[in-house]
Amino acid sequence: MTHTIAIVDDHLLIAKALAGIIENFKQFNVLYECENGKALQEKLQIKENIPDIVLLDISMPVMDGFATAQWLREIHPEILIIALSMQDDEQSLIKMIKSGAKGYLLKNVHPAELEKALNALVKNGSYYPDWATSKVFNSLSASAAINTNPINITDREKEFLQYTVTEMGYKEIAEKMFCSPRTVESYRDSLFEKLGLKTRVGLAVYAIKNGFSNA
Repeated sequence: MTHTIAIVDDHLLIAKALAGIIENFKQFNVLYECENGKALQEKLQIKENIPDIVLLDISMPVMDGFATAQWLREIHPEILIIALSMQDDEQSLIKMIKSGAKGYLLKNVHPAELEKALNALVKNGSYYPDWATSKVFNSLSASAAINTNPINITDREKEFLQYTVTEMGYKEIAEKMFCSPRTVESYRDSLFEKLGLKTRVGLAVYAIKNGFSNA
């Protein structure tokens, strides 16, 4: 079965290069390239232009990756989104996951990993880079293997998890939760221990995967 792909990137050379690489992959075919989210919206008005996957640049003029992902999640939830970025910062990762992306790749990714990501996306429904995956999902698996009893997460910890997918700092989260920053840090540390995680990215992904957020 062949899966169709649309590439959305305002850098024409990068879009064309990605298309050329993907054309060499088995089971994947590039339908077209667009320069921004607005152009993608226009393309998707035609039924034949609806792809299985969108490779979505984050930084674009007119309509950026965050806004485009949110629109796709509402209008075309069946389309799988992989975000493309020049940087591996936690803030962009969290925001793109919350916006609806099911994968995240750096633009300097090796073609072999790109193919691996596309295959994982259609098979498992998601793909995240090694720097996030190894720390998040492997830790969750290890934690689950060690803890045979259900993880007991308090109501306040669940409330805190909802805020981990936002861009708020811990001080701002404390204000929202009507408590001190030290108390928020205690929720964070408690969840780190219970879930076997070490980063806020881990908490954010856990929150989304387990229904503790609106993402």
